[in-house]
Amino acid sequence: MKPSRLLPPLFALLKFVSGYVLASRAYELHRDEYLYLDYGQQLAWGYLELPPLTALQSWLTLALGGSWFWVKFWPGLWGSLTVLLLGRLVLKLGGKGWAVALASIGYMVAAYARLNFLFQPNSFEVLAFTAGSYALVRHFQTGRPRYLYALGVVLGLSLLNKYTTFFYGAAVLAGLLLTPQRRLLASRHLWGAAGLVLLLWLPNLLWQVAHGVPFRHHMALLHDTQLVHVSVADFWQDQLLMCLPVVWVWVPGLLALLFYGPFRPYRAVGWLYVAGLLLLTVLHGKSYYSLGYYPVLLSFGALWLEQWLEKRRRRNVLRPALLALPVLIMLPLLPFLFTLYPPAAMRMLGPQYRGLGVLRWEDGVDHVLPQDFADMLGWQELADKVWQAYQALPAATRAHTLIKCDNYGQAGAINYYNRHRRMPRAHSFNGSYLFWFPVRPVQPFHYLLLVEDDQPSGVAAHSRSLRQVGEVLNPFARERGTAIFVVAAPDSVLMSRIYREHRVALSRWEGAAP
Repeated sequence: MKPSRLLPPLFALLKFVSGYVLASRAYELHRDEYLYLDYGQQLAWGYLELPPLTALQSWLTLALGGSWFWVKFWPGLWGSLTVLLLGRLVLKLGGKGWAVALASIGYMVAAYARLNFLFQPNSFEVLAFTAGSYALVRHFQTGRPRYLYALGVVLGLSLLNKYTTFFYGAAVLAGLLLTPQRRLLASRHLWGAAGLVLLLWLPNLLWQVAHGVPFRHHMALLHDTQLVHVSVADFWQDQLLMCLPVVWVWVPGLLALLFYGPFRPYRAVGWLYVAGLLLLTVLHGKSYYSLGYYPVLLSFGALWLEQWLEKRRRRNVLRPALLALPVLIMLPLLPFLFTLYPPAAMRMLGPQYRGLGVLRWEDGVDHVLPQDFADMLGWQELADKVWQAYQALPAATRAHTLIKCDNYGQAGAINYYNRHRRMPRAHSFNGSYLFWFPVRPVQPFHYLLLVEDDQPSGVAAHSRSLRQVGEVLNPFARERGTAIFVVAAPDSVLMSRIYREHRVALSRWEGAAP
C-alpha cells in the first residue's frame, strides 16, 4: 500500500480527536443541541424544524447515556468522514500525499472546526453535499452508474437531515444543464437515482402532508425573524471569512474546475458551486448554508496547486511552507473556531475582532461573545434552579405540576440536565414542543413553574400566588435574566387560556385556522 493511501484515514482520525482536545469545558451544550436531544424522546418521521435523521442520532446518544462525549460524537464523526472523502477524492484524481494533506488541513482550519463541534444537522449536511459531489466526480471519471445511485442515496438521506438539500439538488441540476454532462438527464440511471431520493424522503414527505406542511410556516418565520437581517454584502463577506485560511486553495479550485483543461470533465461541479451560491444569495440564505459547497473545491484546489508546484524550482521549499500557511492564517482566528478560551478571556479578545462580524448575532447587533458561545452558557444553572423550585413544592402535590418555558432551549436544557431526576418534563409553545404539550389532565394542576424573560402577565389574578424563585445570573449567557416563577393553584380560566394559546400556536404551523 502506498503511504499516501494512509493519509486520508490518518487526517480523519486527527480531525475527530481534535474536536475533543480543543474544547473548553467552561461551555455547556448549545441551545439547539438541547432541542435536538429531546427529539430522541419523541421519535417521529418529522419535526417542525427538521426531518427525522437528527432524532435517530439523539435516540442513540441518550441510549448510550447522553454524556457530553456522545453528544459531540456525531458532528465529530461526520466531520471526520468529510475529511476522509476529501483525501480519497484527491487520490482518485491522481493526486499525491501533499495535495491530500493540504485539502485535509484546509478543511480542519476553516469554519468546519466550529461547525463539527455542534450537534446540529449542519455537519451531516456538509458530509452529504461533499459525498454528492464526490459521487458526481467519480461518475464523470468512470461512467459507472453505481455512482449515480450513490448520489441518490446521499441526497435521500440528506433530505431526511435538512431541507436545504433542495437547494443543493437545484444546483446539481444547474451544473448538469450548463455543461455537456446534460446528457445525463436522458439516462435511466439518473432517473433511477431520483426515484431513490423520493423513496427515502417519502416518509417525511407524508408526515409533512399529514401535519399541514409546517415547513411553509417554518420558512416564513425564519425569513421574518432571521433571514431578513442577512444582506448580500454580509453574506459574501462571510464567504471569505468562513474559509479565510484556505481562500487561496478553494478559489483556484473553483477557477480550475471552470477553466482548467484537465478538469474539464468535472466542470459541472464548478457550476454547481456557482449556482448554489447564487441561489442562496437571492433567497437571503444564512452564510453557513453554503459550507457544504466548499470542501470539494479544496480537493481540486490542492490538486491543481500540487501540479503547479511540480513545475517550480523551489518546490521543496514551497511545499512545506504552503502546508503551514493555512495553520498560520488560522492562529489569530483560533479563539472563534474552537471553544478554547473561557468567556472572560473571550470578552477581552472580542474588541479586536469586531470588524470581522464574528460578534454579530441574528439581530444584526454586535455583542460581547459570538452568539454560538453565548448560547452555550447558563443552561445548567437554569435546570438546577428549576429542579430546586420543584423540590421546594409540597411533596403531596408536586407531581401535579406543569413546567412551561418561553423557548425550546430552556425546555430542552431542563429536560436534559434533569433527565435522571424524578420530575415532570418541561414544555414550551416554541418549535416542536408544540407537538409534545401534555393533554389537559382531569385533575387540575396544583402548580405552574413558568420560565420566562419577563413577569408573566394576567397570571396573579387567576392563582393563589405568583412569586419569582430564581433567575439565570451568568453574565455571559444569552439567557441571562431568564426568571423562574411559581404559580400556586392556577384556576380554570388561566389553564383554559394556556391551552387555547397552545391550539392557536399549533394551528399556525399546521396550516389550519385558529
